[in-house]
Amino acid sequence: MAASKDMLGSSSPLLLERSSFLPNSRDLLLRRPNELCFSPSLVLPTRKGRLNAGRNFKAPFAAISEKPPLIKRVWASEEKPVKFTVRAALTVRKKSKEDIKETIANHLDALSDKIGRNVVLELISTHIDPKTKKAKKSSEAVLKDWSKKANVRTERVIYTAEFVVDSSFGEPGAITVRNRHQREFYLETIVVEGFACGPVHFDCNSWVQSSRDHPEKRIFFSNKPYLPSQTPAGLRDLRENELKALRGDGKGVRKSSDRIYDYAKYNDLGNPDKGIEGVRPTLGGDEIPYPRRCRTGRPPSDSDLGAESRVEKPYPMYVPRDEAFEESKQDTFSAGRLKAVLHSLIPSLIASIDADNQDFKGFHDIDKLYKEGLLLKEGLQDHLLKKLPFVSKIQETSQGLLRYDTPNIISKDKYAWLRDDEFARQAIAGINPVNIERLQVFPPMSKLDPEIYGPQESSIKEEHIVGQLNGMTVQQAIEAEKLYMLDFHDAYLPFIERINALDGRKAYATRTIFFLSQTGTLKPVAIELSLPSTTPSRPPKRRVLTPPTDATTHWKWQMAKAHVCSNDAGVHQLVNHWLRTHACMEPFILAAHRRLSAMHPVFKLLHPHMRYTLEINALARQSLINAGGVIESCFTPGQYCMEISAAAKASPPDLVRRGMAVPDPTQPHGLRLLIDDYPYASDGLLIWSAIEKWVRTNVDRYYPDAARIKSDAELQAWYAESIRVGHADKKDEPWWPALDRPEHLTSVLTTLIWLASAQHAALNFGQYPLGGYIPNRPPLMRRLIPDESDPEHSNFLADPQRFYLSSMPSLLQAINFMAVVDTLSTHSPDEEYLGERQQPSTWTEDAEIVEAAYEFSAEIRRIEAVIERRNADPKLKNRCGAGVLPYELLVPSSSPGVTCRGVPNSVSI
Repeated sequence: MAASKDMLGSSSPLLLERSSFLPNSRDLLLRRPNELCFSPSLVLPTRKGRLNAGRNFKAPFAAISEKPPLIKRVWASEEKPVKFTVRAALTVRKKSKEDIKETIANHLDALSDKIGRNVVLELISTHIDPKTKKAKKSSEAVLKDWSKKANVRTERVIYTAEFVVDSSFGEPGAITVRNRHQREFYLETIVVEGFACGPVHFDCNSWVQSSRDHPEKRIFFSNKPYLPSQTPAGLRDLRENELKALRGDGKGVRKSSDRIYDYAKYNDLGNPDKGIEGVRPTLGGDEIPYPRRCRTGRPPSDSDLGAESRVEKPYPMYVPRDEAFEESKQDTFSAGRLKAVLHSLIPSLIASIDADNQDFKGFHDIDKLYKEGLLLKEGLQDHLLKKLPFVSKIQETSQGLLRYDTPNIISKDKYAWLRDDEFARQAIAGINPVNIERLQVFPPMSKLDPEIYGPQESSIKEEHIVGQLNGMTVQQAIEAEKLYMLDFHDAYLPFIERINALDGRKAYATRTIFFLSQTGTLKPVAIELSLPSTTPSRPPKRRVLTPPTDATTHWKWQMAKAHVCSNDAGVHQLVNHWLRTHACMEPFILAAHRRLSAMHPVFKLLHPHMRYTLEINALARQSLINAGGVIESCFTPGQYCMEISAAAKASPPDLVRRGMAVPDPTQPHGLRLLIDDYPYASDGLLIWSAIEKWVRTNVDRYYPDAARIKSDAELQAWYAESIRVGHADKKDEPWWPALDRPEHLTSVLTTLIWLASAQHAALNFGQYPLGGYIPNRPPLMRRLIPDESDPEHSNFLADPQRFYLSSMPSLLQAINFMAVVDTLSTHSPDEEYLGERQQPSTWTEDAEIVEAAYEFSAEIRRIEAVIERRNADPKLKNRCGAGVLPYELLVPSSSPGVTCRGVPNSVSI
């Protein structure tokens, strides 16, 4: 509280806000005839900083005399209302780059504005007109000086408009905008001044379409939050009409200018019109349960009426207009895609000329990607530059276009990834720190059907590991909470036979057991590699490897770790990253726009955590998770990637379910971590608690009891639709909390904000810094580990390094993967980070929430300082030490680029 007051000064920014273009509205100013006359504000601060509500004041309204020079103070009790003028300032954001069509349209709009085809606005009162029984309205007003400012070269342009209202108008609660120009424009904010209540803010941040495309008026509500039951009479119809417009009718093909939010199954990942190789199953439904995605309404494919037709690049996939990337984000993403093209196309051409350039022959070939780049053959450089004109836009040498930045994982210690302790450290401080679990039953047990997949009991026995437990028995180590596991057995085994039948794909279903040392670090003590039975009468083939004792077992152990990492990379990308952040958030976002008014305090709370998610998910369906897309090309499961994603449990295992923490009310966050130095968990608990406190403040402010929650029709409709429609295939699962108490609402909202911000950041922004060095974390494996009876065993013995590298992605597979994860790990310049939202007073008028928002921001800054201190603490060996990378994925702030840190508000990449 004290910190936030220091930031704010002695007064709340909401209560003492001043006009940017009118005199101080708290003073009663008498001007020349026809100028505005202001009364004292009706919004009075209390000692607690809350709005002084619930009292009836008879204060004078601002007025303009009808007969100058008479100045008249008009009181609310007068029978004959007097007309007066108020003024609005609209902030419009302009594009920094325009193509020829846009430039021409801009000039035409400037000309048409002069002849009366303007942008027309109208104020809507919170009060009902007793005669018409409808909301009171101002006169229509035209946006001034559009043509004069058409050529202004600035990011934002301020326009003004003047409205005539009468003294009984009351407080404005909404404003309508009709765009009679030819092109859309981006409206950021509107501020209306001249009313006794003080400046009225409208937080718009939306594209306003031409009335030719969308003849209905756009509605924007003021920043004053209202629960549905508290909506002023003048706004009730507008509130419901706006939500109906956003829901649409579920029919037709969506246009890029539409603002319709609706649901569909994932039936657009394949392209059956390309033949059998393009067929992919529909995700969503009884056969393959999956969350829903945004409906586009595209017609079915020619070959399969159940499959939606594809839209391929460069044509855009539909998302509601306001969900599309803004210009700076689009530029950053397009630059990343250009980089990906250059990294994949040019080497592809090289490979087509030099057939011997398919595999890495040694680790020095991988190092060249970062040091020298790929050298083009003589004459090929000029040829490519002529064929690819966009290359000239990049101010780099041709070799620079083929050179990658050195990933963080090898920047401090080039060979750290080879060590067992680093392999184990990344299970709790790497890209995928959410699968590690405490071993509570030995041997580990499968949950798969034994009739199909064989005995459920693991083949890891006590004799495999007992010599590595510092003198403990296995049972003693379990009781002392010393044994941990990465278990990918059940996730992969049902798919192994199909995966291994693919050309150039080989996989095991793996389990890895770790022992927790006295220093707080983990060490791997056994890896189990499982293959399914080839015939019903034979048991599955399993082998257990333990830390090496000679050269041969050293290389086999390294290959076993590589297969574990490949399993881990697949589960990370397909389940924890894509499914449990991107895909699971989408239905909640769709439902929020369909069921929660922009005036709803829960919508205002969630709004920054929904930014860009629908767009990045649409782009993923177009080129990442689709048939033949990057995920299938770069990960071991190939065409079965999304089926593995769908087979995963929808409810993610949290710290307690994984046995990584136990409830403990004496601890700051109510949990005791069983591995004290668990960077993801210890940093994450700080952020979780800050989010939870911020959410609880909002919930307590608007929902003092269970009755208020149960009676909120919009809130209940949002939650019910998110589950029953958006997650329809899992709607009857027992783990969905009932939305019937403040603590349940706090839990639901905290979880959603956590998933969109911190959880996604922890799983996403380390992909290139930690995974950009392929041997550290190969996403794809091409060979199994040969045993002595295998014909390849002699090749393995003759050149184990080359065999090892040939089991990993080829040169082209590696550089394609590196280019993509480089783009996915990049923060754009317009990123909005946790605790860094626009001025709270622009999106809410509630002084208590404004103050809490500043406190939340201050708490996030304090957490950042704590994490930085932890990363410098030599006692924390999983994040500090010789060659050890600090754990920065949950450090809240970041600069643009690939920084391996930063927690954006939303799933934005």
